[in-house]
Amino acid sequence: MSDEEHHFESKADAGASKTYPQQAGTIRKNGYIVIKGRPCKVVEVSTSKTGKHGHAKCHFVAIDIFTAKKLEDIVPSSHNCDVPHVNRTDYQLIDISEDGFVSLLTDSGDTKDDLRLPTDENLLKQIKEGFAEGKDLVVSVMSSMGEEQICALKDIGPK
Repeated sequence: MSDEEHHFESKADAGASKTYPQQAGTIRKNGYIVIKGRPCKVVEVSTSKTGKHGHAKCHFVAIDIFTAKKLEDIVPSSHNCDVPHVNRTDYQLIDISEDGFVSLLTDSGDTKDDLRLPTDENLLKQIKEGFAEGKDLVVSVMSSMGEEQICALKDIGPK
């Protein structure tokens, strides 16, 4: 036995993985999948049967949940695909700063100030107009793979 102490350095971050594996043949429309390193929502799945010794292949058409870009991928149905962990959280809107950041109230009573206004013109207009009118607004924030973005808005009545 050795009396030396071993020191291990880990470059990995502690905590949960950003994705989990799932067999390609089990991923359905409206599910999520990672294509080219981006979290996407599946809008179309087609499965093709190939020759005698080939694999059945799944053709995925999906839309990036943050940029709304259309991405496609073809994967053998027996292989695993990465599926992102996608979370939606509702926060109450407190303030909109001049530089395009929003101030949100969490369930625990803390503030969250690190989110930008959405790039979607329609949603952006609704948030700014509702805030200017003094409405109580609740925004839905979608988070996945280390990214967060406001994706929806609810009016919970006047102040």
